[in-house]
Amino acid sequence: MEISLHDVAGGALQEKVNQAFEQVMKNMQDPNTPWKNKRKINLTLTFIQNEDRTDCTCDISVDTKLAAVKPVSTKFCTEKDVSTGEIFAQEYGPGIRGQMSFKDVEQNTEDKTVEVDGNIVDTETGEVVKDSVIDLRAAKQA
Repeated sequence: MEISLHDVAGGALQEKVNQAFEQVMKNMQDPNTPWKNKRKINLTLTFIQNEDRTDCTCDISVDTKLAAVKPVSTKFCTEKDVSTGEIFAQEYGPGIRGQMSFKDVEQNTEDKTVEVDGNIVDTETGEVVKDSVIDLRAAKQA
């Protein structure tokens, strides 16, 4: 005796298997699931007959076992205002708490250099940006 799974329950079995297959394929392509985990499709046909054994009911279930989504972790900085009792929480960003980014600093394009003793000096840092060559031979002869 042969049956076509495509025709069972008016095609409902085939439809359930196709839906389960699609769920498994989507789960396998989800980057938030571990690639190594196995996925399963369980097809269960349960037959329940009557006392006279002239009739039976077939319950069809299609279950999937998918990979769980990986947990996502983050960190929060929490503080409490002692005077008001109010609690504050802020998620850490890509930087370190209190650390400034170069984007936070206002960039000034003004020329902040002056000439001191023939050398070009940055007035903010005191760094000698461009120095003139000192001829040590002239100093030795004197």
